[in-house]
Amino acid sequence: MWNKITLRTRIYVILTALVCITLLGGLVLVWYTYQMEQLLTSITQEKLTKAWMAQSLENALINQKGYVSYYFMDGNPEWLRQLAVYRRKFQDTFASVRATAQSPAERRVTDAIAAEYDQYIDTKNQVIELYKAGERLAGLQLHAQVRRHFSAVLQLCEDFKTLQAELISTATADARTEAHRLRVIAATAMSFSLLLAAVLGLISFFQLWRPLRQLATEADRSPDLPKVKNEVQALSKTVHGLLQDVDNTHLALERSRESLQQAEKLALVGKLAAGMAHSIRNPFTSVKMRLFSLGRTLQLTAPQKEDFDVIDEEIRHVDTIVQNFLEFSRPPKLRMELISPSTIVDQTLKLLVHRLKSYDVTVTVERNRALPMIALDPEQLKEVFVNLMINACEAIEKSGSIRITESQMDDPSGGPCAVIRIADTGPGIPPEIQEKVLQPFFTTKDNGTGLGLSIAERIVSEHGGRIEVRSAAGAGAAFTIILPIKEPRDEHHSDR
Repeated sequence: MWNKITLRTRIYVILTALVCITLLGGLVLVWYTYQMEQLLTSITQEKLTKAWMAQSLENALINQKGYVSYYFMDGNPEWLRQLAVYRRKFQDTFASVRATAQSPAERRVTDAIAAEYDQYIDTKNQVIELYKAGERLAGLQLHAQVRRHFSAVLQLCEDFKTLQAELISTATADARTEAHRLRVIAATAMSFSLLLAAVLGLISFFQLWRPLRQLATEADRSPDLPKVKNEVQALSKTVHGLLQDVDNTHLALERSRESLQQAEKLALVGKLAAGMAHSIRNPFTSVKMRLFSLGRTLQLTAPQKEDFDVIDEEIRHVDTIVQNFLEFSRPPKLRMELISPSTIVDQTLKLLVHRLKSYDVTVTVERNRALPMIALDPEQLKEVFVNLMINACEAIEKSGSIRITESQMDDPSGGPCAVIRIADTGPGIPPEIQEKVLQPFFTTKDNGTGLGLSIAERIVSEHGGRIEVRSAAGAGAAFTIILPIKEPRDEHHSDR
């Protein structure tokens, strides 16, 4: 039955039992404190008070002795008045004692004291009357009987004191019994608590901590595991490491898959570009030359001239597509030289000055000082800037602006870097396609090839940098080119 219960249920049951025993033990202790308080109150306030009253009663009785003898000797009535005072004191004390008598034994003793004391008073009053009448001999004879009554009352008072002492002893014994019972209950509760704690410890060790230790030992590959004393912390660290390894492996697989897809695309484009180079480009070159000759010799009307220009433009567009395929499949080698990226930006703006006017786009350059000299391929980096700025112009439907910002920053992974940010005022790039704009063959244009940004990204990557895309719908797009600033070397001037 116990083996069928889950580990969590077992721990909860034992913890509940421990809590219940602790609460029950606490309640019992509280109840016994009230019991002991009542018992001590009974001993101190009732029993001790009765014993003190019995002693006072005895003292009041003793104080009555001798006054009749004094009166017999000198006949002074003052002795009788003092006797009356102690009689009232005895009677008052006895009234208090009798009122507090509860047990049958106490009532029997107090009744006997009352009866014997009445006889003592009556006999003593007779002796006093005989002394007053001058019958001293008869008074002396009756005085002996008074002494017997006195001794009897005194003995009864001693018996009452003894009874109170016995009651105090009984109450003390009861207190000891209750204390012993409380110790037994406390010892039993502690024994059960220790037993349950031991069971909980064994369950925790054999079914929780030892399996955790074994799991941590089997899962952790680090050599310092035996030094770790906290199994939960060690297992948590191990699981976290495993999850991180899984994430890294997943990312590596994703990158490998993307690289494989890219390699397949490149291979396909390479074959296609090689065929296009022989099958399409040479005939198109001849067509362009013939069109150029015809354009110089023929006298064309305005509509014919317009058709002629459209044909020439379309042929140039097809040639550009073929050229993009060839560059993507067989990129040219980098021809490195020391030059500032700011110089390349200025050269690009001079090259595109008429193109920008045709798009009605204004360009502003924010530059505190020129960027430092870096080993770059000026022509290929100029192609990157041209591509990005032409894309920005085409994205701006009406007149707009392009802002180029140059700066330097420290990249935590690559050291100092030159940063060129090209931002436009176009409609922006939707968030769902921002990660795809740099992929080959992805385009949102009707007549685009999807290779322009991919070629730009490859050129920047070959320079050891990267391109970052930031955009918000309706707020334009920003392409940031980050190039590492490295120490110039001799090989930078050679082909790579």
